[in-house]
Amino acid sequence: MVQKARKLVLLIILLGSGIFTYAQNNVIDEIIWVVGDEAILKSDVEKIRLGMLSRGERIDGDPYCLIPEQLAVQKLFLDQAKIDSIDVPVSVVNSGLSRYENNVIANLGSKEKAEEYLGATMTQLREEWRDQIRNDYLVSEVKKNLVGKKTNLTPSEVRKYYAQLPKDSLPYVPTMVEVQIITNEPIIPLKEIDQVKDRLRDYTNRINAGTADLATLAIMYSEDPGSAPNGGELGFMGRGELMPEFASVAFSLSDPKKVSNIVETEYGFHIIQLIERRGDRANFRHILIRPKVSADEMNRAKLRLDSIASDIRAEKFAFEDAVAFISFDKDTRKNNGLMVNRKESTNYGTPRFTMEELPTEIGKMVNTMKVGDISPAFTMKQNNGKDVVAIIKLKTKTEGHIANVSDDYQTLKEIVEGKKHEELLKKWLQTKIKDTYIRIDQDWVNCDFQYPDWIKQDQANKKLN
Repeated sequence: MVQKARKLVLLIILLGSGIFTYAQNNVIDEIIWVVGDEAILKSDVEKIRLGMLSRGERIDGDPYCLIPEQLAVQKLFLDQAKIDSIDVPVSVVNSGLSRYENNVIANLGSKEKAEEYLGATMTQLREEWRDQIRNDYLVSEVKKNLVGKKTNLTPSEVRKYYAQLPKDSLPYVPTMVEVQIITNEPIIPLKEIDQVKDRLRDYTNRINAGTADLATLAIMYSEDPGSAPNGGELGFMGRGELMPEFASVAFSLSDPKKVSNIVETEYGFHIIQLIERRGDRANFRHILIRPKVSADEMNRAKLRLDSIASDIRAEKFAFEDAVAFISFDKDTRKNNGLMVNRKESTNYGTPRFTMEELPTEIGKMVNTMKVGDISPAFTMKQNNGKDVVAIIKLKTKTEGHIANVSDDYQTLKEIVEGKKHEELLKKWLQTKIKDTYIRIDQDWVNCDFQYPDWIKQDQANKKLN
């Protein structure tokens, strides 16, 4: 508590001066808000504004009013996340980071253009995005904890909501599908794995002998598309943000000149080098090599699954039985192969997908299938970069239409629940704001904020000081 109080006093002093400075008195940033004992910087706002533009997102309103308030709200939720001791799964961060990076690069045209536009290297950007993705997850979990099961809606409430909607305001329900999947990983010969390990041992020997450095070799040979262009550098991360096998070896390193033994994860085989430690976070670089699957092995895997698909169509056994015995997909194997849509929603973890939400290869198959159909075997790339063979069954399909109570009760219920959740969260935030120290720089208060209590708290604290 004493340390927090000291931090808060320092922030107030810096807010009063309006700047952060280096010892050389070069102005580098400004504190524009203080929320509790956390600062919001002008650079934070600018980074988010540029990031939204880089992803093609529309900003409705003044970004210099909207973004600081959004950051302030986020800080309140993150404070609650600390109180609730919420952890972030590494898989969530890794998959989210890949999607985020790909989206930015696709919108700006190339990695180089993204770095130029956003004014930072891709390594620096990935570190910022990683923190952003972690924070987004924590905020989402806090919201779910806060609303919990407090919205027990009755059918009459849902019907009342529907009856009050003007006809031209009825929601459109897009085509929704439920899909079951069986995957099979082609066999990788031990000879191929040995060759991968021999390559990594050769790289290690060259690095240790001083005839090569890991960063250069990573650019030339690493098969991690995210880190290879940056010399294999991952950016600062905590142990929990890395695959367990990777983290165990990486965090045992102490000499930046040494290279780790070979490490196997679900992504392939790695060698790792420590760059720098900062408390419980560290920056590493690595080289990833994936064993290659031969065309013959891929074809053999397709033939195996095509045979299974034929037997299911002939009703020799059920799709669900095949899932339990042969599917390699760890996320669906215990759920009769039913795929789960992990999108952000009030019904987190729904089995329903719009066509756009399905992985590309699966969407192409589903597009030509009828309910109950079993697809031919096809190849697809998983999030970990592995090529697998799959067959799918289209379990259900609901064509797009204007919502009605009889067919779309669950969808309408989710809409009403969403509104109820918004009301609960708004009340919680109003209370949280009143219990939190708020200071806003004079140049940033002339805004029509969603929560007027920011200004009230700011004015009250200025009077006290």
